[in-house]
Amino acid sequence: MKRLVGKVALITGTAAGMGAAHARLFAEEGAKVIATDIRVDGGGELTREFRDEVLYLQHDVSDPASWESVVARGKEAFGPITVLVNNAGIAGPNAFTADISIEDYLRTVAVDEHGIFYGMRAVIPGMIEAGGGSIVNISSVAGFAHAPGTPNIAYAASKAAVRGMTKAAAVEYAGQGIRVNSVHPGGVMTEMMATQINEEQKEMIASLVPMGRMAESVEVSRPVLFLASDESSYMSGSEIIVDGGMLAK
Repeated sequence: MKRLVGKVALITGTAAGMGAAHARLFAEEGAKVIATDIRVDGGGELTREFRDEVLYLQHDVSDPASWESVVARGKEAFGPITVLVNNAGIAGPNAFTADISIEDYLRTVAVDEHGIFYGMRAVIPGMIEAGGGSIVNISSVAGFAHAPGTPNIAYAASKAAVRGMTKAAAVEYAGQGIRVNSVHPGGVMTEMMATQINEEQKEMIASLVPMGRMAESVEVSRPVLFLASDESSYMSGSEIIVDGGMLAK
């Protein structure tokens, strides 16, 4: 039996990488998916593959008004949103603390931290009306420690903030049937990662992972699917680390 039948999921950052993998897996498992990204043309393959199951919308997660728009349009198309996957994020420049520009710092935080808050704020009222829901916030191992390949302090700060926001919202809304959890990937070979590091850095990161390799996007999507499904009905405020054993060293 498909695991997300009856769920309406809003997933951000779906034009490529982990977000695209999440959206595809969710649609395969029976969810209606509102797939969003800042790229106008990012949803073609998904919407062709899953015509009636996926609605693609342009969306700037750093803009509260954009959140209001996609939530309203998604509800109009599929009904109340019962799952949110806050996946969209940017790495920002590879720069030490004294070298990163204020503009780059604020832009990274606007997407990676504020965007998570805006998303939870936008969907929680509708989830309460629907009788509950599941929010999955994508953080990073950088939220626990300075991981190899972490580009800058703004990225690390944002990913750590996601941990705190997740736990706060989990406690606040547990009595109203809303579960809020976070997923913390290590090195994942996404398009964003590929543009941020060179081959030598990729080999260095892989050498620090006990499993000896970086993850494929779908290997992160499977735990996200679990948290979105009713199989994780007694989990809230939890953190799932998907890093090939990196933080265990």
